[in-house]
Amino acid sequence: MLDERVRSVLTRLEGEDADERARGLPSAQRSRQVAPTTGRFLFALAASRPGARVLEIGGSRGYSTIWIAAGARVAGGTVVSIEADPAKWEAWHRNVEDAGVQVDLVEDDAFAALPRPADIVFLDAEKDDYERLFALERPALGAGAIVVADNVLSHPDPLAQYAAARQADPKLESVTVPLDRGLEVSVVLEPLLTEAGVSVVLES
Repeated sequence: MLDERVRSVLTRLEGEDADERARGLPSAQRSRQVAPTTGRFLFALAASRPGARVLEIGGSRGYSTIWIAAGARVAGGTVVSIEADPAKWEAWHRNVEDAGVQVDLVEDDAFAALPRPADIVFLDAEKDDYERLFALERPALGAGAIVVADNVLSHPDPLAQYAAARQADPKLESVTVPLDRGLEVSVVLEPLLTEAGVSVVLES
């Protein structure tokens, strides 16, 4: 839940992000965190799924991680967050610890760490990698799983293609939500099948 410990860390990170943007730091040096309203959306999503396994692909310094974990705590869910950039790891660990939320923090390239069983996936990695990351994680997603991809409106090249591919997939129901930088929210209708017709959804 959003206790004072969580709120204080989120407020601090929002201030740090605003300062970095005001100083014009290059994108690679900034936290590149989601907008607060997207954080609240992720909190609500995680809080609405009792016992959900939540996977974050791209944790940065932990702002979205904390929102997700606070929501999962409400519903008894679990959170795994993957971050590939060693420059972010120390702050990521410290911020999550300061917020007092439970997260399995995985310091690894997502291409090496996936697929992982999940009921909710938040995809916020390098934009050119979205399509391959989705394809890698897709076998681990069962019916009812939700994938939320950030930045589909702020980065239409290449993410307009990502959104179009999800919306054209008959095994998904997908919609672009015009919140902040744009979210593509995709619900899995059918798990993937092997050539023998057997579901390949991974178990934890």
